[in-house]
Amino acid sequence: MTADERLADVGRLRRALVRPELGAVVGAIAVFAFFAAQSEVFRSLGGVANWLDPAATLGIMAVAVALLMIGGEFDLSAGVMTATTGLITVILATRYGLGVWPALLVSLAVALGVGFLNGLVVTRTRLPSFIVTLGTFLMLQGINLGVTKLVTGSVQAGGLRQAAGFESARGVFAGTVEAGGTSFRVAIVWWLAVTALATWVLMRSRAGNWIFAVGGDEQAARAVGVPAARTKIALFMTTAFAAWLVGSIMALRYTSVQANIGIGQEFIYIIAAVIGGCLLTGGYGSAIGASIGAVIFGMADKGIVFLGWDADWFKFFLGAMLLLATLANRLVRRYAEEVRR
Repeated sequence: MTADERLADVGRLRRALVRPELGAVVGAIAVFAFFAAQSEVFRSLGGVANWLDPAATLGIMAVAVALLMIGGEFDLSAGVMTATTGLITVILATRYGLGVWPALLVSLAVALGVGFLNGLVVTRTRLPSFIVTLGTFLMLQGINLGVTKLVTGSVQAGGLRQAAGFESARGVFAGTVEAGGTSFRVAIVWWLAVTALATWVLMRSRAGNWIFAVGGDEQAARAVGVPAARTKIALFMTTAFAAWLVGSIMALRYTSVQANIGIGQEFIYIIAAVIGGCLLTGGYGSAIGASIGAVIFGMADKGIVFLGWDADWFKFFLGAMLLLATLANRLVRRYAEEVRR
């Protein structure tokens, strides 16, 4: 009798080779080795803390964007949303005396509302999420500039340090943690927590199966009872929540927010997710891979500075990593499909 192929022992090595984050892991090791070999500061504990800082805030967003991409959609308003939430928090806490914690709750409600509307429009109208969220991006950009100028008379909202509840909120979102005599930003803890939660959702929960299903084939997913619309709306709200978290971290760290920050960052989030193994076509990827993509970004961002190179080379490096990661992901995906046959 022929054994059922579904019961065949694939083996650990083969399972590892079909993981979506494989290319990112190899890339991260190569990038670390490249910079560490040339800079003692880069490989020191202080250097690690330095390049993990930008990786953390990028990683929070990259993980949320990766979930959305696995679900087959994009959110081009994610970058500017970080500015929107930060501005709401600062303006309400300083100009209207609301206090930091109530202002944070209001900005969270606004972010979730925008995410809900993005998801609702995409699922109800069937318009491409690229177009819907591009419209949201432009509207939020205009609101950020217009309202900030109207309220503050400039393109910046500041003075958060004097607001009630600032110190406690700063400790939660923008404080530091001591380890080995080195200060690490608490944002790194948030990043690790978000990555762990997202990985559990994808790999161990029913919602994770729904995300892969709607990204792989939405019509087939609907046919077997997957709540496709509800899943996609939840994913857009997850991206909005991540933007609120990053916006809150940055506002409390710098105590002020520029109305134009975050513009263009949405592409960096997508690049980190793609480097981490996500396919642009949906249905494939991982949260861990997106986080590793953010680590590569952080190492390159600070490593170039440590080596004294012109910072303009960073964009070249990022573009090269994107192309290499896309090619690697294609090969891994093709191998994974052959393994399953």
